Amino acid sequence: MASDHVDVIIVGAGLSGVGAACHLRRSCPDKTYALLEARDAIGGTWDLFRYPGVRSDSDMFTLGYVFKPWTNPKAIADGDSIRDYVRETAREYDVDRHIRFRHRVVSADWDSATARWTVRAHRDDTAETVELTCGFLYVCAGYYRYDAGYIPPLPGVDRYAGRLVHPQHWPADLDHTGKRVVVIGSGATAVTLVPAMAEQAAHVTMLQRSPTYVLALPSRDSLADALRRWLPAKALYPVVRWKNVLLATANFQLSRRAPGLVKKLLRRAASARLPAGYDVDRHFSPRYDPWDQRLCIAPDGDLFAAVQSGRASVVTDTIDTFTAHGIRLASGEELPADVVVTATGLNLLALGGMTLRVDGAEVDLARTVAYKGMMLSGVPNLAMTIGYTNASWTLKADLVATYVCRLLRHLDRTGQQIVTPQPPPDDGRVPLIDLRSGYVLRSLDALPKQGRSAPWRLYQNYPRDVLLMRHGRLTDEGVRFSRAGSPERSAQRA
Repeated sequence: MASDHVDVIIVGAGLSGVGAACHLRRSCPDKTYALLEARDAIGGTWDLFRYPGVRSDSDMFTLGYVFKPWTNPKAIADGDSIRDYVRETAREYDVDRHIRFRHRVVSADWDSATARWTVRAHRDDTAETVELTCGFLYVCAGYYRYDAGYIPPLPGVDRYAGRLVHPQHWPADLDHTGKRVVVIGSGATAVTLVPAMAEQAAHVTMLQRSPTYVLALPSRDSLADALRRWLPAKALYPVVRWKNVLLATANFQLSRRAPGLVKKLLRRAASARLPAGYDVDRHFSPRYDPWDQRLCIAPDGDLFAAVQSGRASVVTDTIDTFTAHGIRLASGEELPADVVVTATGLNLLALGGMTLRVDGAEVDLARTVAYKGMMLSGVPNLAMTIGYTNASWTLKADLVATYVCRLLRHLDRTGQQIVTPQPPPDDGRVPLIDLRSGYVLRSLDALPKQGRSAPWRLYQNYPRDVLLMRHGRLTDEGVRFSRAGSPERSAQRA
């Protein structure tokens, strides 16, 4: 096995991983690093997903990096534009030459005697196992499985004679022009697919068990368009970014404090864009409160426009069975379909599926507690990026990267080598991800937990986290600093 050593290993070369490497270049230019990427391309999610209409469900002034202004006029951007932005950033900061493609990390072992991680990765191109060491391990692999999306049991699917596809692995040869399409699901992917496919399909039906909140937003930012004539990109970007952050924060807080009011506003907005007499309550009024699951965004109301035009429809029902030519519903209705798209969700996979060991003891992730939403109790010198559930992923990714750089500089300045998060003093544990979405609920038992109060509590509040992670103390009751030679045995006790 080949061996190599760097100061920091970053796992993943998607939006988070490239951003993490850029932060290192900017704030810790003396640190050596490598990015290990399981696939053969930069971009992560934005390179993997190729289904029709794939786009952001957050505005790009907040999904973009804090250090690189988004200059495209589209605030809700298509997947190709986002992928190009990530790749351009990697080139601009010379990150791309530090990426080792086709390196799928399978395990990482911490040794307190040397204050090092030994990381093993399987090379898919050569079928060999390579071994690298580092002082700090930074996981930016997201939290879902790249190789397989979630598909629930589909009764009778074996008799279906049409094309069955999952958005996570969209076939390049699929032509839906003039075809009857059924999209199963009501989340962000389905809300994106339906209007995009309806442009060429004979008809598209969104089949959902229960509705989701859908909010129409402009695809362009009016403030950005107005300021663009007067301000350079570097001055415009933070203004629009903070405007969008504060609006999103206010929306979330109002949803938590007055869910009934927000429900009424969302229903009224949907009703105004749908045909007269449309059954809004059945198809667009969920049983849960806003932000118990993520709100779905319809840029310029494209989903509502597709329904209004008759090119698309929404059916709220359950599947009785697939037939040779479509889907028969519990109500007895049959939906004819040449193509069925299972936009049924993701499978979660913490830390990219790697196994962790600390001084020989395997870490049970479900028994760890997250510190500041980014480190794990009892696991030294490891950080992970998990974005916000109520705002753009990159807002949190930037803050985590800033904090990691602060930690690395603190270790150098104080002569310490190890930072180990400690478990909270009480036994209060709550789920790390506070959504009731199916993909979250299916995997909660396998994920780390969080405590009931700071610094073990993630508040889903970006302005608050800016103060905590950019300017807050690095030394508190939640972490212990030490030098090499002190064994860490607290991972399993957490």
